[in-house]
Amino acid sequence: MRWFEDGRLRFAVGIEDTFVPQEYPGARRLDEYELTQHYHQWHADLGLAAATGAELIRWGIPWYRVEPEPGTFRWDWLDQVVDRLAELGLTCVVDLMHYGTPTWLDNQFLNADYPARVAEYATRVADRYRDRLHIWTPLNEPTINAIYCGEQGTWPPRLTGHDGFVKLATTIARGITATQRGIAQIQPEATFVHVEASFRYAGDWFPFDLNLINERRYLIMDLVTGAVDDTHPLRAYLSTHGVSDTDLAHFRDSAVTPDVIGVNYYPAFTTTRYEPGSPTPLPVEAGTSGLEELLHEFATRYGRPLFLTETSRAGTPEERITWLRDSVALIHRLREKGLPIVGYTWWPLFALIDWLYRQSTEPAEHWLIQMGLYNLEPDGAGILQRVPTPAAEEYRRLAHPRRDAST
Repeated sequence: MRWFEDGRLRFAVGIEDTFVPQEYPGARRLDEYELTQHYHQWHADLGLAAATGAELIRWGIPWYRVEPEPGTFRWDWLDQVVDRLAELGLTCVVDLMHYGTPTWLDNQFLNADYPARVAEYATRVADRYRDRLHIWTPLNEPTINAIYCGEQGTWPPRLTGHDGFVKLATTIARGITATQRGIAQIQPEATFVHVEASFRYAGDWFPFDLNLINERRYLIMDLVTGAVDDTHPLRAYLSTHGVSDTDLAHFRDSAVTPDVIGVNYYPAFTTTRYEPGSPTPLPVEAGTSGLEELLHEFATRYGRPLFLTETSRAGTPEERITWLRDSVALIHRLREKGLPIVGYTWWPLFALIDWLYRQSTEPAEHWLIQMGLYNLEPDGAGILQRVPTPAAEEYRRLAHPRRDAST
């Protein structure tokens, strides 16, 4: 029996692990481990994760550092991390790709060898740690990747428009299928958690075709699972942007099925609206109603167990505690009604650095967003101290209600 098949709800934490290492004028390297000093404090950070009472941790591998040159792997630091996870008894949901490709891969995701390269990296990791790492996320939030890299031109390869979005979506989907198939050959009993961002739109006016954008939320997952055929709502859209019948036949022939669907949701910015005539999205507070709606949508569309793989909110510790209580209570209610939710993740464990850091010149401390169970607080000597908040204790209480009831 695999871990998610026993019916229990497992609690997890995650450490923000966005890696966009390419630098050019006006864009700095964005490496959250570097900016939050996790490379220096990783040993203690993993101890903090275990101290929350979490059973699982979502933790990512910086591909660009592990494979600094094509085919050359440096395992020393990663070996120590895996040892530490085992020592702490933390089960790792491995984020193999959290946005960025290595700097040596020219044209990044559009490189003709990208699907093969990412699969080779992933299978090398799976082979090395085959006895200790068994849960894999091939690529986190593929739709966000396609938007930032292919539609908005924010991250490399900096394409724009619908054509760029489709190019990124299809190559990312090829990489995901190649990764899962490669790992499955090495670890037949591996578990695959495909993690996707969630999007909701409120209001009556939109600067885009709402039906198109709503369907695009699921496009990459549909490609990966071989669900795009001539009857798919986006078939004409894909054809317009260069996706052929042969391409779609490839996806159907190489389709993979996730064991678990991971859904990322934030109550204060997953839902957006637009003022008439303005292209700028405005965040809408959607609370638990938005989360409930999206979990039902993913469950209906894919028929797989669900894992809330990211949720939290910025603000005071008291505001974080309120969301923690409300969201965990919702998960319990939905499980009681039969929705197959197998996990809950507070993300991130400690503060993260806003992605806008990449386009700025201000120091990292200027971009700290406190939305973790621990705050990051500069100590004046160059160290970001991990400071526990009352949310950490509340998380422990919710993760282990029976233990707390008996004490």
